[in-house]
Amino acid sequence: MKAKLGPSEFKNVKGIEYFKFEEDFIEENVRCIPMIVRFKMDETGIKLKLSAWSRFLPEERIELALIKTTTIAEKKYYRRFLMELIAKYTDSGATELVIDPFPAWRNLQQIPAMLIEKSEELHLNISISQWQNLTDIKRFALLKLCRPGHENKNFPKAVTEFGLLTH
Repeated sequence: MKAKLGPSEFKNVKGIEYFKFEEDFIEENVRCIPMIVRFKMDETGIKLKLSAWSRFLPEERIELALIKTTTIAEKKYYRRFLMELIAKYTDSGATELVIDPFPAWRNLQQIPAMLIEKSEELHLNISISQWQNLTDIKRFALLKLCRPGHENKNFPKAVTEFGLLTH
């Protein structure tokens, strides 16, 4: 029998937007990469495997969640810091990703089709004003959770947590 993981090190850390549904992000008894770090990885073009993430020290993981990525200089710093951690804990270098200059979560004028489709499965109608009122990280999380081929078990939890249920 596997040992039960305790609460995430991100829970209740000031300055980190961490969601309740993320407490269930566990694979092979390893807590998954939180949305805030996944968001920043997408913004800086670095892919991180769960096996590498699990080797990082809790302080390093928290720092990855706290580092700002608003300016170009901050994004460069984040990218370099993450690449150094990956090199430190793995035998391979970081995998670079193409950075989407117009990610769907940033479009406040249109709800992405895959989110509409996933919402309809739950008999949920997300309005454009609800979409616009979500933070960037919440829109990002919803899109990550509704991707085709994704398990999607946390999508209903996220929708509830984000206050999108209207009934």
